[in-house]
Amino acid sequence: MKQTIDEWKNKYLRALADYQNLVKRTDGEKQEIRIYATEQFFKKLLPVVDTLELAQHHVQNDGLALALKELHAVLTQYGVEKIEVVGKPFDPHLMECIEVVEGKKDHVVNVLNTGYRMHDKLLRPTKVQVGGGIKEDVCLK
Repeated sequence: MKQTIDEWKNKYLRALADYQNLVKRTDGEKQEIRIYATEQFFKKLLPVVDTLELAQHHVQNDGLALALKELHAVLTQYGVEKIEVVGKPFDPHLMECIEVVEGKKDHVVNVLNTGYRMHDKLLRPTKVQVGGGIKEDVCLK
């Protein structure tokens, strides 16, 4: 009788451990899906942000400036941040060289399209102009 009880107890404990592992695994998978969906949404939203910033640059409208400020606050709330690169050495992991121009060799001279990252993961590389040097040495294209 004791042996049968111990067998059933062991089966129960194994089944409980399997169930707990299943719960942990599915929770992790759900979290990964949420993160992926959020990243995809923000990748599609970034061109809209670019357009609004360009419009604000040309129009200088207070209402548009307020809307942009609120939009940037939401981006920040979700961990989306601009990648600041002007004056820094060219980094092919964060930047895409579009053109080599006059300036400090292998350093970013101008940003053509702002790059963003979300929680230290690259959403979109910054498109830049890089100073000096030979085009093939600096640009990856």
